[in-house]
Amino acid sequence: MKVGGLIEETEVSALLDLEGEIERLKEDLHAVVLAHYYQDSEVQDVADFVGDSLQLSQQVAKTSAEVIVFAGVHFMAETAKILNPSKQVLLPDLGAGCSLAEGCPAPLFSRFRQTYPDHIVISYINCTAEIKAMSDIICTSSNAEKIINQIPKEQPILFAPDQNLGRYLIKKTGRNLTLWPGTCVVHEMFSEKKLVLLMLHHPHAKVLAHPECEAGVLQHADYIGSTSGILNYVKQSEAAEFIIATEPGIIHQMEKACPHKTFIPAPPDGDCACNQCPHMRLNSLEKLYLCMKHRAPEITLDEELRLLALRPIQRMLDMS
Repeated sequence: MKVGGLIEETEVSALLDLEGEIERLKEDLHAVVLAHYYQDSEVQDVADFVGDSLQLSQQVAKTSAEVIVFAGVHFMAETAKILNPSKQVLLPDLGAGCSLAEGCPAPLFSRFRQTYPDHIVISYINCTAEIKAMSDIICTSSNAEKIINQIPKEQPILFAPDQNLGRYLIKKTGRNLTLWPGTCVVHEMFSEKKLVLLMLHHPHAKVLAHPECEAGVLQHADYIGSTSGILNYVKQSEAAEFIIATEPGIIHQMEKACPHKTFIPAPPDGDCACNQCPHMRLNSLEKLYLCMKHRAPEITLDEELRLLALRPIQRMLDMS
């Protein structure tokens, strides 16, 4: 895999109309800007489409743009390139990684998979192109249960890389999944003890949680689902107050959709801002502008690897 160079944010003048320049560059490059819900609000607001992993994958698969600018993390931009080999894919900051992807290195996973030769491999989309290439089907938190339920019950399944999501799926589907021991550095930081105290102070609030959270947090949730599922729940619920146990970037979309409702981020363990994804937040409006101006950093993939990684993604899209 080859990637373009890094660009310094210091190039940007404080007097520059970044939003206006980004809109101009979209037209000049025939570009589309995609942003994950966990991006800063100002990045979400200049994006052409904001969504979770499944929504962004589907959007990428049907875009007619010549340039895809992915305000997200590395594996998302890789997925865009896998699905769009002829298009240029840009990522504002190459350091925007993912603890799940980085915690599942290809050589170790290859040996792990060889231990279970009769298992079908379903991998969460939060993984590298190399892991996707070793998988039979990719899934997201939105469609994982649906995909697993389509697999014959006699077929053993290896699930990677998020063990918390895997345990949740075991509970939901009744399947005995073999799990790779990975976790999300953000979702594993939510404190059950602090959540319970917050619930006592807000007894009428609905608790909404992402399935990447640990089981102790999930047991208190009124609703468990993907970021898009949580957002839809908020829109449809008659409740006025919600405690949100996922990356708080999603709250921006909630406040836009339901300005009369109250949203409270679930507290992390300790006094840090650990409920914010440090990788997602590396992207900024300045870096978004610069990557479009310089058409770099660019994501490129070896064609053999891309084709191997494409098959399980296409199976996901077909099964979704």
